Amino acid sequence: MIIHHGIQDHAIRRPVVTLGSFDGVHRGHLSVIEALEETAALLDGEPVVVTFDPHPREVLYPMERKPGILTTLDEKAALLERRGVTHLIVLPFTAGLGELGYADFVERVLVGAIGIKGLVVGYDHRFGKGREGNYENLRQMAERLDFFLRQVPALEMNDASVSSTKIRDALATGNIRLVNALLGYRYPLTGKVVPGERLGRRIGFPTANLHVEDARKSLPATGVYAVEATVAGETACGLLNVGTRPTVSTSGSLSIEAHLLDFHRDLYGEYLTIHLVDRLRGERKFENVGELQKQLELDKETAFACLSTQ
Repeated sequence: MIIHHGIQDHAIRRPVVTLGSFDGVHRGHLSVIEALEETAALLDGEPVVVTFDPHPREVLYPMERKPGILTTLDEKAALLERRGVTHLIVLPFTAGLGELGYADFVERVLVGAIGIKGLVVGYDHRFGKGREGNYENLRQMAERLDFFLRQVPALEMNDASVSSTKIRDALATGNIRLVNALLGYRYPLTGKVVPGERLGRRIGFPTANLHVEDARKSLPATGVYAVEATVAGETACGLLNVGTRPTVSTSGSLSIEAHLLDFHRDLYGEYLTIHLVDRLRGERKFENVGELQKQLELDKETAFACLSTQ
């Protein structure tokens, strides 16, 4: 996949486009991408995803509490490439772009700059200033500007449409099984392993302290999770703790610590990707470190049992 930052000199042959934030690249997005690839083949063109960075809400509503993102730009690009997208155009989202009406965006950006031959949109797609652009508007413009238009119906699971909002809500409550079911893959957290206080090593549970560099990345509810991890081409099962470590710390600061089972290599300075499998329990304060150690042994057994069935 070729990544284009901006719309200058892209040299894409007969672009067939879908556009949106694609946060999470979840199962609902996948149905749109599959339709994009089918339409591109029909029109003898190349499938192109146009996305925005930062997320439009960060620019349009700067005072609003940020909902967080499910995928960083790098994660999004990797997921789209895995799904067969040939080109990814990343448009820097600015206040000026947010002021552009839907008609101007179609004429100046999609048709004028990118030169689309086809456009594929989701069932609820709206765009342009005030989100005034909808399928009916696009249908009229497609006839006038001579490009193919296709609308994809909603993907539903358990009689409800799949959306990034539903996934973020499930993540915030620690419902990892639902998160992964809606995504179609295990939710990832990637970060650099940084030095910690080494308490885990002293009680027989050495941990890799993860620094997630993009502060916008959505974190799961505090608690202990069964996870799979990848680092430098190696894989391992383990436990992940997300929380403030109330038994051993009074700082109240959030930490993300992974204990990898049967893995003994020094990871400091390396990038570790954690894939969440299931939530084992919530975070709680123990009477002493000994009680914490006993619980961690139980967590380890539970994680082994959980991961062996996946």
